[in-house]
Amino acid sequence: MAHTRIRKFNTADTYPEQRLDTDLCQAVVVEAGKTVYLRGQCPQDLDDARSIDSHDPAEQTHKVMQNIRQLIEEAGGEMHHLVKIVVYITDVRHREAVYRTIGEYIKGVHPVSTGLVVSALARPEWLVEIDGTAVIPA
Repeated sequence: MAHTRIRKFNTADTYPEQRLDTDLCQAVVVEAGKTVYLRGQCPQDLDDARSIDSHDPAEQTHKVMQNIRQLIEEAGGEMHHLVKIVVYITDVRHREAVYRTIGEYIKGVHPVSTGLVVSALARPEWLVEIDGTAVIPA
C-alpha cells in the first residue's frame, strides 16, 4: 500500500452487536502525493445529477461508493488511495446497511472514518452522503 495505516481494525470486532465487516484504521500517514478532496457524494448519477430510484439505504450507498470510485479513478488513482471518509446518514437504523455496503468497496483499504447521523440531506429522498479524501502517490 502507498500509505501507512495505523491500528487497522474491522468493525466486526469493534461493534460485535452489529453485522458489520468494514476495514478501517485509526490513522493514515501519507508521505507525499496528489491529494483528492471529494465533494459529498449522494445517490445520484455524476453525469446528469439525477437521483437513483431507490429508497433502500444499501442501494443508495452502492451508488455513492461507485461515484467515489469513479472520481478517484478519474483523478488517476485507485480505491486503495482512499485515506478518509465521512459518512452522513439520516437514520441510525440505516447504519448497518450503509457500513456493510461501504465495506464491500474498501475491503483491505482501511481508511479513517467518521460517521454522523443528521436530520436531513439536501434532498429528502437521500438517506446517505459520503465525502472522502484520497492521496495518490507521487
